[in-house]
Amino acid sequence: MARVAIVTGGTRGIGEAISLALKDAGITVAANYAGNDEKAAAFTERTGIKAYKWDVGDFDACAARVQQVEAELGPVDIVVNNAGITRDGTILKMTRDMWEDVIRINLGGCFNMAHAVFPGMRTRKWGRIVNIGSINGQAGQYGQVNYAAAKSGIHGFTKALAQEGARFGVTVNAIAPGYIDTDMVAAVPADVLEKIVAKIPVGRLGQAHEIARAVAFLCAEEGGFVTGSTLSVNGGQHMY
Repeated sequence: MARVAIVTGGTRGIGEAISLALKDAGITVAANYAGNDEKAAAFTERTGIKAYKWDVGDFDACAARVQQVEAELGPVDIVVNNAGITRDGTILKMTRDMWEDVIRINLGGCFNMAHAVFPGMRTRKWGRIVNIGSINGQAGQYGQVNYAAAKSGIHGFTKALAQEGARFGVTVNAIAPGYIDTDMVAAVPADVLEKIVAKIPVGRLGQAHEIARAVAFLCAEEGGFVTGSTLSVNGGQHMY
């Protein structure tokens, strides 16, 4: 019987690439999305992967939707916490709502989803949780105290939960992407993007499928000896 995975933010950008990579590995995928029904429907038509709408920052919604996915597809063995937003601004211009929104979704979503699936994974003695962090959670970024704090929190969350899951066959890892060629990065002004690329030793932006391949590796049957790790996929931009 195929493993079942939930990929949050799984219908666009890096999330879509992850959903497709897991499907190609023989895994049954449920792709979460937050708002755009039309694009989600187009994703399902294009890929054959069913999309489910809910807010990952809502604790009760995560629990309910996990139950729905399990009723329709089977027990959830894999969760990829990819959903995230930005609300950029220097701290002098950042409102409390801008802070709360990013922490609630980017970091809170990891807790909500892990809380919903961890008991079942522990009982079945097998599970894979992969959290998508960021280079900006490792190195910081001007105008992103909320985003950097949330992503840095994901890296600590990963290490702590990995210790709880290890003896039950549940691995918990993180991936810290650098700058990836997605719609979010495409919105960066050309002159700013040029400066960013100039700081990447390999001399280019990353591709979504490069993040997806790393996720697929961590989710594989053979990945059971890797846990509590953060894999940096950033073209050498930040090394530590």
